[in-house]
Amino acid sequence: MRKIKYKKGKKVQPTFLDYTGVHKQTKTEMQLFVYDAHDLTEYNEFTKSQLGKCFELSKVNWLNVHGLNDTELIKSVGDFLNVDNFMLGDILNTTKRTKLDEYHDVLFFNIKSLLPIENSDNISVEQISFLLKSGILVSFQEKRSDYFTHIRERIRTHSGIVRDKKADYLLYLLLDAIMENFYITIENEEDSVESLIDESKTSTNPKILEQIEKHRDNFNFLKRSIIPLRDSLYSIKSMKDDNVFNAIEHDNYSFFSRLHQKCLELLEQIEYDLTSLDSASNFYFSTQNHKMNEVMKTLTVVSVFFMPLTFIVGVYGMNFDNMPELHWKYGYFIIVGFMLVLLLGMVYYFKKKKWY
Repeated sequence: MRKIKYKKGKKVQPTFLDYTGVHKQTKTEMQLFVYDAHDLTEYNEFTKSQLGKCFELSKVNWLNVHGLNDTELIKSVGDFLNVDNFMLGDILNTTKRTKLDEYHDVLFFNIKSLLPIENSDNISVEQISFLLKSGILVSFQEKRSDYFTHIRERIRTHSGIVRDKKADYLLYLLLDAIMENFYITIENEEDSVESLIDESKTSTNPKILEQIEKHRDNFNFLKRSIIPLRDSLYSIKSMKDDNVFNAIEHDNYSFFSRLHQKCLELLEQIEYDLTSLDSASNFYFSTQNHKMNEVMKTLTVVSVFFMPLTFIVGVYGMNFDNMPELHWKYGYFIIVGFMLVLLLGMVYYFKKKKWY
């Protein structure tokens, strides 16, 4: 079960920035796209010294940061956007839940990207954060990944409407790409659950129950990751009515509404899958109980077969003098024959009644 760990010390100081994730060896690199409907400029090895020099506020500026170990570089980006240290701390602290925050003219958004680990029942977690300012979108990734490769190609080839829209539409595309990972993860979990349900109907291996509980934890972790995302996207929808944040165009709020709807669909699917896991548990215990009943039935039938035989043996095992059968010449063979006929009769009767 995944738990949130609280760490005391320097991390609680608002002026101290420290990356808390697991990708400690990842080098911090930056890439900048500056584009509009007519022009595109791409900086693949963007440096801190170029901050403020290459940005064109009349166009869309997408700065993508890979790796969060260089806290000085992250601080420089925050200073350029006039971002409060609390937001930068949330970018570097990967234990934070998904959240939406607004500070002056900057919108902060972070999200958990979840993907299944190959040949494992575990889920890989990466926090991705965004800072949206008028004409500028900065994305922060813990490591290099291919989540946004197709979006970069759309920008380069001018496919779709991405080059005709502003930075808020780009944020929508990036969030949508990350949410696709939820579908991939849920589909992978569902395939495993389907196999478990089939196996639970025929097997009583205790490992099945362990796997069921493992996948139940995974679905609950997915649920815990999606619920705050749903709430954050609902908050963006609410901004449309408040009309207090200018970085998102009025016509583009409908795109974020679609993401909110996707969250609802994902949560409904997770609830269904959790119900399927309950069915798998019930199948497992039913199979186990059925097997136990069959064993008890067999033992009961065998004991019933021997009960009258044991009674006869007990009667003739008494040491009374006045027992005429003890002195019969063929008494032993008669009693044994009678016991054999009685046993065969009981077997025939039980078989006819289909009691075994």
